[in-house]
Amino acid sequence: MVELMLAVSIAATVIAVAVPQAVHALDEYRTRAAAHYLAMRLADARIGAIKRSTYVGLRFEAVGGDYRFIGVADGNGDGLRAVDVQRGADPVIAAPDMLAWHFNGVSFGILEAVPDADGAPAGANDAVRVGSSRLLSMNPNGSSSSGTLYVRGRGRAQYAVRVLGATGRVRVVRYDYNRRAWVES
Repeated sequence: MVELMLAVSIAATVIAVAVPQAVHALDEYRTRAAAHYLAMRLADARIGAIKRSTYVGLRFEAVGGDYRFIGVADGNGDGLRAVDVQRGADPVIAAPDMLAWHFNGVSFGILEAVPDADGAPAGANDAVRVGSSRLLSMNPNGSSSSGTLYVRGRGRAQYAVRVLGATGRVRVVRYDYNRRAWVES
């Protein structure tokens, strides 16, 4: 009986140590996957703009404390404009999507005490920084509008998807709490 109790107590100790680590690893994995999914959606929009020879992009709409994004294309030859999207002149080309639909516990946001990817102090909570129109536009020549999209998990996982305007390049970076800096993901 004593041996059985010893075995049970050892197993309980191992489980007590392993479960929090597993939860943290799962949160990190989901958040990283969500950031790369978003980067892939932006890369698809860039390729779509080049193939269609017209502006293609993602429009971000606030939904509660999160954002929904929708694929749109220029339909009247004047680039992507929020007014044209609302009127239907720039049509929706992809169904609405949200990160939380694919990645449980992941949303747009910046965790407290994390500076933004440009080095500004913590405290700004707007996670979609693509201009006031909330449109991230990819041009037919391969360039794009610039912006940064912040993705966070339930725990301490924090990623940013950055779009560089002149090249249209999409980068995913992760906040490293040990270095207190953003690093390539």
